[in-house]
Amino acid sequence: MTHESVQHYYGEVIQRTEDLRTSACTTDTPLPARYRRALANVHDEVLARYYGCGLVCPPAINGLRVLDLGSGSGRDCYALAQLVGADGAVVGVDMTEAQLDVARRHLDWHRERFAYPQSNVAFHHGYLETLEDLPLADESFDLIISNCVINLALDKGAVLRNAWRLLKPGGEFYFADIYADRRVPASLAAEPVLYGECLGGALYWNDFLALARSAGFLDPRLVEDRPVAVTEEAIAEKVAPIRFYSATWRLFKLPALEPACEDYGQAVVYRGTVEDAAASFTLDKHHVFTRGKMHLVCGNTWRMLHETRLQSHFDFYGDWSTHYGIFEGCGTLLPFDAEPVRSAPIGACC
Repeated sequence: MTHESVQHYYGEVIQRTEDLRTSACTTDTPLPARYRRALANVHDEVLARYYGCGLVCPPAINGLRVLDLGSGSGRDCYALAQLVGADGAVVGVDMTEAQLDVARRHLDWHRERFAYPQSNVAFHHGYLETLEDLPLADESFDLIISNCVINLALDKGAVLRNAWRLLKPGGEFYFADIYADRRVPASLAAEPVLYGECLGGALYWNDFLALARSAGFLDPRLVEDRPVAVTEEAIAEKVAPIRFYSATWRLFKLPALEPACEDYGQAVVYRGTVEDAAASFTLDKHHVFTRGKMHLVCGNTWRMLHETRLQSHFDFYGDWSTHYGIFEGCGTLLPFDAEPVRSAPIGACC
């Protein structure tokens, strides 16, 4: 697969969302009120060429500097431009000139729509694997987003390493993408339609975790996921029995996170101050914080709340003076008394 084939698919073959042949590059996540209001101010042509697979709009982003990897026609850029406010900024990077033409054509239209004295959005033509070639300074972004694009990258490890390099300490990489329940054979990855539909280049989820950790993101957090329906019979037959999933992850740039959930007797209380999340705040699929309730947390979760932009929305209790072992509920407390693992007989489940 080549960059040129992907550019052709998204610049020439696919002209609108309805041209897609699977549900991989579509979104059915309910939109929070703040995002619905923002989308109402985005140009119709920009909306018509949206190919995302998730909602890449984390909360509490006012004033942030944001980078969108694979920004396409600019839908997420123009929505987030309103949520970061006139003092924030959004930079989009995409390799398909036809998509960038749509995004750039409406820069002034959106600036006037938002009533900003000057546009807080900019777009660059470039490749996600070689972001070092663009005028993007190290540690210059508070938040990086991406929506169903990393699967199209030819070197996904390079994308993750670039994200780590460009984020400020405590910054966040929040993105949606397509994953497989096993490694996709090279023969399928070589087919332009399967690659263009975000299936051929989908990472096996366990390979993604390894790449993320090697790039520095030591504790990836899954926010939400859904199975992808491959409804076109010919495509379904080709990819069977592989199952695909759309998943949203958040990766924090917090050096020296621990490889396991460790218990230091720490706790947090959510203040209920995040917009559209007065009753509860969702950090990830396994951590939902109810307003006013004391929640025990592991050391990594404590840091994700305490050393990031989320700090002001929580009260913190405890310190690092005493370690109590593995955080209960996160793996086994003591592995030494476990039964030995034996190979399963052929035909049996492990």
